[in-house]
Amino acid sequence: MVDSVLQYQTCEGDRWDLIAQKYYGDVTMLDRLIAANPHLPLAEQFAANLTVLIPVIQSDTHTAQEDMPPWMR
Repeated sequence: MVDSVLQYQTCEGDRWDLIAQKYYGDVTMLDRLIAANPHLPLAEQFAANLTVLIPVIQSDTHTAQEDMPPWMR
């Protein structure tokens, strides 16, 4: 679920995967970033001062962990 969006100003050399790691702790979330930013190029690196929209994802981690067996928590 997406409740809000953060804005991030790029620095020279930023990349999709680095931004995903910074905000989500997971480089595989870069697809979500790309989808939320159709105005940005699909380049290997960004120029400085581009605005990247970062969807804030509310996770239901606590409930999901309760459903797991104790050895997987």
